[in-house]
Amino acid sequence: MSVVRIILLVVFIIVSLALAALILMQEGKSAGLGAISGAAESYWGKNKGRSMEGTLVKVTKILAVLFFVLAAVLNTRFF
Repeated sequence: MSVVRIILLVVFIIVSLALAALILMQEGKSAGLGAISGAAESYWGKNKGRSMEGTLVKVTKILAVLFFVLAAVLNTRFF
């Protein structure tokens, strides 16, 4: 096993654990009773991308893409 493959495998494991942790930290997407009263149109609903929840979503997307790229690279026979 080459050194590059071992390094990629360690990075893959770290990304996998981080992705699982980030997914568990996110809130559910169900609107609940907030949708009835129109709470989704509040200040927090409009600025969701700048909040902690929006940041978690962005980082989760980046880690998911990295996960699939690393999985594809580790599956090849180049190393």
